[in-house]
Amino acid sequence: MATTTRRTTDQRMRRRPTKQGTVLSEALIIDTALRLVREHGEGGLTVRRLGAALGADPSALYRYFRSTDELLLAIGDELIGRCMAGHRPSGDWLADLRDIGRRIHTTYRDHPRVAQLLAFRVTARTHEIAAVETLLGVLRGAGFGDADAVRYYHAFVDQALAFAALDTAMLGLPEGVRDARAWSETYAALPAAERPHIAATAGHLVAEMRESGYALALELLLESLASRLRGPAPR
Repeated sequence: MATTTRRTTDQRMRRRPTKQGTVLSEALIIDTALRLVREHGEGGLTVRRLGAALGADPSALYRYFRSTDELLLAIGDELIGRCMAGHRPSGDWLADLRDIGRRIHTTYRDHPRVAQLLAFRVTARTHEIAAVETLLGVLRGAGFGDADAVRYYHAFVDQALAFAALDTAMLGLPEGVRDARAWSETYAALPAAERPHIAATAGHLVAEMRESGYALALELLLESLASRLRGPAPR
């Protein structure tokens, strides 16, 4: 009587050359899928298109990912890994938060289609877990209690992701319909007699509103955290 041997995970995911001679791997699939999403959005990420881009049979991809959604979460986790890749702890908790916040905002802003799809998802994968551990460690190391560390982690990450989503949405607009022109053509021309505060600040509005507000918002949040660490916050 013939016996069957159950294949291990490693055997099921054994690397094999594609039609193009490229060896399939999880990292290669994620990198290629990230490129497809960056170029075409979520609609561009199909098993058939991904297989064609890799030169592989689409069915081979299911040895690595059970579904397109699982692959999307892996892409999101890869983006988080890229956010944190260059971060080096300095020993100054404010400097560390500032560096991480800028990295999150810049990385997601530079991948607008991925940001719109995945900024609100929880990947529960390696890079995200490491990032959560790092940020909670920074906040707890600064002296915040556990409950406050979680609350401030939540606000810190959501602020960076929200500004990234806002900025990528603006950058995705055609040049002719972006709102920068409205500040110089409409707001700057309003009569001081009717809109005195706008008229008084029109030059600043034109200069300020064309840029992202994240840098200032981050500093305001960090100043607030430092203030709360020094003493009880007003209720």
